[in-house]
Amino acid sequence: MTHVRPPAVVGAFYPGDPAELSAVVDRLLGNAALPTGTPPKALIAPHAGYIYSGATAALAYALLTPLRRQITRVVLLGPTHRVAVDGLALPESTSFATPLGQVPLALEAMDKLRDLPQIVFSDRVHAQEHSLEVHLPFLQRQLDNFALLPLAVGHARPEDVAEVLDRLWGGPETLIVVSSDLSHFLPYAQANRVDDETCRQILHLDTTIQPQQACGAFPINGLLLAARRRGLSPQLLQRCNSGDTAGDRNRVVGYAAFAFRENDHV
Repeated sequence: MTHVRPPAVVGAFYPGDPAELSAVVDRLLGNAALPTGTPPKALIAPHAGYIYSGATAALAYALLTPLRRQITRVVLLGPTHRVAVDGLALPESTSFATPLGQVPLALEAMDKLRDLPQIVFSDRVHAQEHSLEVHLPFLQRQLDNFALLPLAVGHARPEDVAEVLDRLWGGPETLIVVSSDLSHFLPYAQANRVDDETCRQILHLDTTIQPQQACGAFPINGLLLAARRRGLSPQLLQRCNSGDTAGDRNRVVGYAAFAFRENDHV
């Protein structure tokens, strides 16, 4: 039976009109630096409203331009903001909708995770969660046809997240995306200091990042553990904060985009 998860933050985090949304995403991608280097296996990108973090996210998603037909499965992990959960929550839906259409879920792959103790299935966790939703229009504009594995990550050890990623790793057809902002509501100068250290930890594959450093700390740490085990190299594409984009500098939110590439292809 078809069960569609409708968009929850349309009109707030991104435009609700399909033509306007396409134009906004395409403009952000068009302003991003031209892709260089080998294709990424994984990305970290922010999930604020597009006026705040869209340009940073676009730098990560621009790297997918040569992979439009190659990537057919996206494993998308983000933190839970509305409903607390222990472990990683998959939805019971069969697709996620945005103004640009429906994205089918990779139901067979999702079903193969049911035996893991850290996996739960819950539409309630996903219903109002924005950390995954805001990435979908970028993926819809950059990829031809793909199935989605959306994981809302609550409190979880790096080993728990890495175990899920190992099962879903696949080959060049599978992309992993971790959704996270950095520090929240610090003064501009302090935020820059904190976020610089967090980015340094990510670049060193340090799996001790804390939630006050990045709201997506739990999925980030899991990706970093998997990257260390599999020999992926991270690259910082950009770091900024809302004080650089569309907010005041008294209480800012930090953003960064990273690409992770397999070393044997570099």
